[in-house]
Amino acid sequence: MKNNGGLILIVEDHMAIAEMVGEFLESRGYEVDFARDGADALRLTAENTYDVILLDRSLPRVDGLDVCRRIRGEQRRATPILMLTARDTLDDKVTGLEAGADDYLTKPFAIQELEARIAVLIRRGRKAMGGGALRVADLVLDPEAMTVHRGDQELRLSPTGFQLLNILMRESPRVVSRQEIEREIWKGESPDSDTLRSHLYNLRKSMDRPFDNPLLHTMQSAGYKVADLSGSPAQRAPTSPAQIHHASQPSAVAGMH
Repeated sequence: MKNNGGLILIVEDHMAIAEMVGEFLESRGYEVDFARDGADALRLTAENTYDVILLDRSLPRVDGLDVCRRIRGEQRRATPILMLTARDTLDDKVTGLEAGADDYLTKPFAIQELEARIAVLIRRGRKAMGGGALRVADLVLDPEAMTVHRGDQELRLSPTGFQLLNILMRESPRVVSRQEIEREIWKGESPDSDTLRSHLYNLRKSMDRPFDNPLLHTMQSAGYKVADLSGSPAQRAPTSPAQIHHASQPSAVAGMH
């Protein structure tokens, strides 16, 4: 089955399961990150944008249900979550879905079924991603029409500038790190150190300099964000799932039981 790839976070403290699933997904063209416990998972989901999160329910430090709730609540992430667990009662499934999971797969499972469910979640997320315009103040980006307007003026951006703005508006008002941007746009192949800076310069020149209220902000030592800091909260229309994605180097796998 051919897929379009994606970045998957495997949150699993059982080393044999994590390695088996990770190796299979990498052989199918996916990039994979690993988290050994709930605290590691929350750190990674705060730093990166994933296509799908495979989340074990029983985890050390922070339970899988709490991880799911905090991704949906504190982090306000709409990333598809597939919960993996040995608990197979109806009440267990309902509890997982109520915590914010999109799907539920009981162990043991067939790896082909896992792959099929991942593919469905990615297609669903990407379809939703392209389903409407993104708005911050008077700046509107339409990912389907590939247009950007500020007020009644259409902005002319390069393809990379459009992709960069799409990332920043999709994540607004969150600060997006340089590493996240490079991973999504250049698929893990770090560009020349001046490349991103040049694209940001050109983007700022197009979207901010002709206007009174700047929306593109550099956050020292943190990254970049698009937000209205003039007193009105940033708005998005509609809220989109976080995700078309990116290549990443897998994190170290350790301590999975």
